[in-house]
Amino acid sequence: MQNDREWRRLAERVLGRPELADDPVFATNQARTAHHGKTDAVVAETLVALGTDEAVARLEEAGSACARLNTVADVAAHPQLEARDKWREIDSPAGPLRALLPPITLPGGAPLRMGGVPALGEHTDALLLDLGMTAERIAALRRDGVIG
Repeated sequence: MQNDREWRRLAERVLGRPELADDPVFATNQARTAHHGKTDAVVAETLVALGTDEAVARLEEAGSACARLNTVADVAAHPQLEARDKWREIDSPAGPLRALLPPITLPGGAPLRMGGVPALGEHTDALLLDLGMTAERIAALRRDGVIG
């Protein structure tokens, strides 16, 4: 909570513990910071018991700044990604995969390039040549089992 007014709303409307608003351990931001372990514990105790949906609903109703922390699966299933046409199918050594376009696009910019996932070692020779190694040195590294 950013200030004592928000703490009061949290204590009353979200935690259901209005007495915490005037408790000297929690009544001011300075006190809550000094006793952050106790503050975290009292908030966590209630929020864990509520579950995510109820906790978010109460926080939003109280006007508290909050956001749900999504899992990777939640993000992948988010309807806005489909609605905004952010998915592309790309090739990979394991077969076709769904991949997200980069998050930043520039209006009027060049079309985004979505290449396939390279196989392990597919670009090794080209990269090592670009780094200045000779074909003979690369062959020696491969022969000695340093690269595949």
